[in-house]
Amino acid sequence: MSLSHTAAEYMLSDALLPDPSSSRAKGLRLELPSDRLLKFVTVGLPLLLVSLAFAREFSAGSQISCFSPTNFTGKQSAYTDTACWDSLIHHGFDAEGRAVTKSLWALKVFPYSLLVVAVLMYLPYLLWRYAAAPALHCDLLFIIDELDKSYNRSVRLVQHMKKVQQASAEPEQFWEEYERARQERYFEFPLLERYLTCKQHAHALVFIYILRNVLLLLFLAATCLYLVFLHLNIFFQDEFSCSIKTGLLQAEPHIPSLIPCKLVFFSVFQLISLSVGSVYVLLIPVVIYNALQLCQWDKGLLSVYEMLPAFDLLSRRMLTCPLNDLNIILLFLRANISKLTSFSRLNAVSALREATANKEDIDTVIDFMTLLAGLETTKPKHQ
Repeated sequence: MSLSHTAAEYMLSDALLPDPSSSRAKGLRLELPSDRLLKFVTVGLPLLLVSLAFAREFSAGSQISCFSPTNFTGKQSAYTDTACWDSLIHHGFDAEGRAVTKSLWALKVFPYSLLVVAVLMYLPYLLWRYAAAPALHCDLLFIIDELDKSYNRSVRLVQHMKKVQQASAEPEQFWEEYERARQERYFEFPLLERYLTCKQHAHALVFIYILRNVLLLLFLAATCLYLVFLHLNIFFQDEFSCSIKTGLLQAEPHIPSLIPCKLVFFSVFQLISLSVGSVYVLLIPVVIYNALQLCQWDKGLLSVYEMLPAFDLLSRRMLTCPLNDLNIILLFLRANISKLTSFSRLNAVSALREATANKEDIDTVIDFMTLLAGLETTKPKHQ
């Protein structure tokens, strides 16, 4: 019997988690995977396409080609291209023959407008980083440490129970004392549970997260509307009539009133606008999904910790509206599950519990570890 107790003691000692290292605080993820993907796409895509547009402009030279009269010299043709590019005003006639003008300046500033779009898409990330991430980092670090410590306290309690049971002359009295202690909640972890309950009544993080998604959704919709406006008004007109009879050239008779011009970069800008608009339209449901996932509790993670003695936050308190800071913290705990060392062990215990024939004998991790320690043979079954 001494050999089995010694083996059980070594097994319980191995079950203890090591002290957390300082790298845990540095490696916490303060963004959900979907939010990180949204940031990279919404900010990186316009920057990438703008860089390609600028590279196209620098490599191709002039962005406009005007059909100057044959009697123009080379310098006069170059002046015509420059003047028409600087003005970008289309001179035409309406159905009644009246002269009308239409500005095409939106084409000229289109690459710079994409830079503005990239900056706007980065603003929700900055809001989250400076308004919510510091508090979230402290919350995650404390909760992860407390969950691991709760697991270690349970293991140490089992070690103590094993010694008390070995020294007890009456096993039935030992188990009666154990059941009474469980009913009177001597095994509960009040600091962690009260902290999580407090977070259930707080709404600062959830407000900032919803505001972040609302801003991102507004910026996506505004960008799509801006691109639609460009396509309906400008991006179907790659040719226009330019007038250079202004200033000192206004009285020159040999200069024609209108000179036809063609935009060389027109197809490139069309492709860029279609790419950005299509991707942003596809990202709008992703943003809506990120906001709607707060409408239900993520009970999968903490349900594993209900095997710890008297840890029943889910069954007793998770009955209110899920739009609170606790639900946000649960989502980020799921994203940082690799930092939660005790979760993998308790998850394995949970799987073993599901596969055990006598499920009524394994209610908490205490029961499972007492089974390992050889105490289950003397423990009466729960009614």
